[in-house]
Amino acid sequence: MASHNESILREPLVTGKDITYAKVTNDILIPVENKPNKAWWIGFVVASLGACLWVFAVSWTFWFGIGSWGLNKTVGWAWDITGFVWWVGIGHAGTLISAVLLLFRQNWRNSINRSAEAMTIFAVICAATYVVSHMGRPWLAFYPLPLPNQYGTLPVNFNSPLVWDVFAISTYFSVSLVFWYTGLLPDIAAIRDRATGIKQKIYSVCSFGWTGSVKTWQRFETVSLILAGISTPLVLSVHTIVSMDFATSLEPGWHTTIFPPYFVAGAIFSGFAMVQTLLLVARKVLGLENYITMFHIESMNKIILTTGSIVGIAYITEFFIAYYSGSEYEQYTFLNRFIGPYWWAGCMMYGCNVLMTQLMWFKSIRTNIPLSWCLSIIVNIGMWFERFVIIVVSLHRDFIPSSWAMFYPTWVDVSIFVGSIGLFFTMFLLFIRVLPAVAIAEVKLLLKSSSEQAKKKLIADGHLDHSHVEFYKDSLTKFDSVELAEYEKA
Repeated sequence: MASHNESILREPLVTGKDITYAKVTNDILIPVENKPNKAWWIGFVVASLGACLWVFAVSWTFWFGIGSWGLNKTVGWAWDITGFVWWVGIGHAGTLISAVLLLFRQNWRNSINRSAEAMTIFAVICAATYVVSHMGRPWLAFYPLPLPNQYGTLPVNFNSPLVWDVFAISTYFSVSLVFWYTGLLPDIAAIRDRATGIKQKIYSVCSFGWTGSVKTWQRFETVSLILAGISTPLVLSVHTIVSMDFATSLEPGWHTTIFPPYFVAGAIFSGFAMVQTLLLVARKVLGLENYITMFHIESMNKIILTTGSIVGIAYITEFFIAYYSGSEYEQYTFLNRFIGPYWWAGCMMYGCNVLMTQLMWFKSIRTNIPLSWCLSIIVNIGMWFERFVIIVVSLHRDFIPSSWAMFYPTWVDVSIFVGSIGLFFTMFLLFIRVLPAVAIAEVKLLLKSSSEQAKKKLIADGHLDHSHVEFYKDSLTKFDSVELAEYEKA
């Protein structure tokens, strides 16, 4: 049976000794079944205050109108669209980890896909709130939908980018929600079987009668693959449609065909950075070091490095296109990012997204948890500034110098954005209290082949190349949950 074992050269995806199926369930369900700890309460209180700020700022906007924002005649899009595109981008990593990596049989996704999928749902909700807010007349928010009314079918203006966004975001949200909830069913059933009283009744309803039979698992895997196949094109299509909000205009700095792939790479870039921000804290607070290992962290850092480099190439390509076009308006738009009044935003964009990301070429940084966490936050700051530069800096100086104007955000602009972050973290913290942050059933699939104890058994059998065993032991020095003394016996 040794031929069915995973290569010893591959680092384990589940660390720790004496890991059993029961221990996996107990470890992952501790945050759900026990009372929340102090760290969770601190985070929840801070996030809830941010969510309250969001409710107040959005209510203020609905009552007084978008004139309470810092918009002017020249800069008609600003923090509202910046926040919208930023949140949509963050939601991309969940679909990529869940669908694309599943189709490519990448087992390292098993420990991080659940939190990434939840992050997608919450990020899209935050993005959708911007769609309603910036409409100006939120009581007519249903107009982009082809709904029947007393005058017949409501005509939808497909020339409007707002309609494109509504269709793209609603499709993305629906498919992501179904995919996320389908994967939750076996874990909800596990909580149901351990719960008592009213909790058992609630989880019993939510589990949709999951029995765990062979036929149930066969259908579960089939549906998961079908949903993954449906979701994979969404990774490319959703942010492509968002990019066309800009690319189909004649505005210098926007009117370019590079935007669709450029926006998709940037979305995956920022999405993985947010996954890192969440999971590096969650693995410590929830005690999940054995399941979210350094291998997962380093793998995500490699994707951040790759997509960050693609974004850097896109920046260079943009400047070349502006130069090669011969259009003085296009050339000035990109020159204005460096010498204009918003030069600091351009520096933040290029510095955070390109220069800081290149530090991840060094393994010592990719495997350093505090540095990885700081870099993930820097990436998302840089990606917000990227959207700000594309939108505000391109708009504030248009074709006629007499109409040039500066954009200054009001407290309402700032409060809605900061509040949306609080809303996002509030939903995520509630999620890890009622549902497992790691997919229990999928982690159990790794125990017999990709766990540390499975690797130890291969070493103990003595049929492995000595150099491979030594390479494997050396690679484990970066794991913060591995006791190397255990390998001295092997």
